[in-house]
This record gives sequence, structure tokens and C-alpha cells, in this order.
Amino acid sequence: MARWLLHVDLDQFQAAVEFRRHPELRGLPVIVGGNGDPEEPRKVVTCASYPARAFGVRAGMALRSAKRKCPDGVFLALDPAAYDEASDEVMAVLRGFPGRVEVWGWDEAFLAADTDDPEALAAAIRAAVAELELSCSIGIGDNKLTAKLATGFAKSIGKASAANPGAEPEHRAGAATGTFRLTAANWVEVMGQRPTDALWGVGRRIAARMAALGIHTVADLMAADRQRLAAEFGPNTGPYLWVLGNGRGDTEVSTEPRAAVGRSRSETFRTDLTDRAEIRSQVARLATGLAEELAAAGRVSTRVSVTVRTSTFFTRSKQRKLAEPSADIALIAETAVAVLDRFELDRPVRLLGVRLELVPE
Repeated sequence: MARWLLHVDLDQFQAAVEFRRHPELRGLPVIVGGNGDPEEPRKVVTCASYPARAFGVRAGMALRSAKRKCPDGVFLALDPAAYDEASDEVMAVLRGFPGRVEVWGWDEAFLAADTDDPEALAAAIRAAVAELELSCSIGIGDNKLTAKLATGFAKSIGKASAANPGAEPEHRAGAATGTFRLTAANWVEVMGQRPTDALWGVGRRIAARMAALGIHTVADLMAADRQRLAAEFGPNTGPYLWVLGNGRGDTEVSTEPRAAVGRSRSETFRTDLTDRAEIRSQVARLATGLAEELAAAGRVSTRVSVTVRTSTFFTRSKQRKLAEPSADIALIAETAVAVLDRFELDRPVRLLGVRLELVPE
């Protein structure tokens, strides 16, 4: 039997959890975020149901903007405890199947399994998840990269099938509603002519830099000179981009919970801050709370970062390495304020954040 990587991604997860509690909301444009008040300032959408997405509502969008796009949307408050519980249910189901499960968050996980029929395994998983009154899309790959990308195709095929049952799905080979297989065998066919930012891990900025080198598509990246990529992007990133372009990736699945290498805390203020003393006080407060939390967990910090977002949404971070690893709460707070003092603070401040890098456990 061959080793397969399956990427399981729960569909419209937060909205779907709400549908379990409120079946009458199924099929409606449901928007989750903040306290459920679309007039609440500086709160964003964390999940939009598929009907809401049809209006252009997306995660990360301000609730007020979502209201303008979808005035008849049903706005619900974020309920992390409910999502934790539902996620735990799903992950327990996944662990009941043969293989190793690596959890990546509330709504996604990788499953490594030895099987001759990964589509049959995916179908069984989807049926088991459906018994929880939830649904998922599954990407099948020969590594994490291909499995993750395959999930995107699985979702698009599922949506197209629902909208037009008689339509021929894109890339019929290896496709079923809610499932898609992407491997070395069909990599060029499926991915070759897509833009480089279609790759998992390639953002717009990197794609733009590659475009300046004449690398516009995944096929271009496959044929690119690795030394030229290394010269442009560095000795690690350059070759790694070539590896991504050729559809190669990690195959290891860890069942161990990930130990955080850093933790952050941020706050968006209802009213912009303009007084420097108040800004310093808020940073000290955030840093102190975060340092206390980590000290209680027995974690030791090595570096302190501060993020400032102004009223114009200009965002910048600065950092300082501690002289030696420390869990000293006062020292960490003082360092955060010292990092803040390196900012000009010539515009009203909308958001402040503090991040602590940690000694690995």
C-alpha cells in the first residue's frame, strides 16, 4: 500500500457550528465576528457562510463593510468555546481512522495513511464528519503541499457541483465532490499554467519579484535556474521556491501538539491613541499580561517585538533581543516600552501588539 497525505478542511466552520445550534439559519448569509453587532467599530469578520460570500463578504473584512455588502446578513458573535468543542469532536473522529493525525487549527488537519484507495478513505471521513452535522473538503496528495493545494480544488468542485449539478468538474481525473487528488502525476496538468502565487506559501510580493525575473507561472518556476533564484531570494528561500514549484513538500506528520515558539497579544482601540504616555502605558500593560501568562506556563522569552498600526493602517514592527533568556516580567515590560520608544509615533495609533519569542521546549 502507498502512503498518502490527506488534508481535511472543515467547510465554513464557524458558521457551520452555528447551523448545528440554529438549523433555521442554514442557507442564509451568516456572518460571524466580534460581538455580533455590525455597527461595532474595529471588529472584523472571522467567518462568512457561502451565501454571505456570494455578496463579497470575506474573513478579515470590517463588520461595517460586511453590513454594507450584505445588509440582510445574519450577524453572530464569535464563540471560541463552541468552536473548540466542535473541533475536538472532529479531531476525535479523524483519530478513529488508521493513520497519523496532525491538527493545524480549529478547522484543518493532515492525516497520513497507508492505503490503496485514498478516495475511499476520504469518502469515509467525509461521511463520519457529516454525522456531526458538519462538512469537510479533502485534498489527497503525495506530500503536505499537494494535499493542501488539492483541498482548494476540492472546495471549488464542490461549490460548482452544488451550483450546477450537470456541469463537468474541472480536471475530472481524480476528482469527486468534496475531494481532489493532486500528485506528481498530474502536477503539471493542474498547476503548470497557474500563477506562482497559487502555490501555498508564495505571497503577492514574492510572486511580483519572481515576475520581474520572467517567472509568471508555476511551469516557469519549475524551469527556473536555482542559482538565479538563490541569488535573488537568498540561499534558503530561493531553492525552496524551486522545490515548491516542482510540487515537492514535507511528508512528515506529527501527532504531538506543537510547542509555541512565540506568543503575541494585541489590541485594537475603540478610539485612536495620541498621547505618548498613554501609548507607553498600553504597551507595558500588554507586555506584562503576556509575560505573566508565559511565566505561569514555565516559558522563557528570548526576544521582544512591538507592533504599531496607525490610523492610516500603516503597520510596522520593531524588536529587541534580550541580553539573556528571561521570564522576568518587569524586564520584559521595560524592554517592550524601550522598543516602542524607537517609533516616531507621529500619527494616531489604532492598534498595539507585543510578541515574545520563546526558548523551544
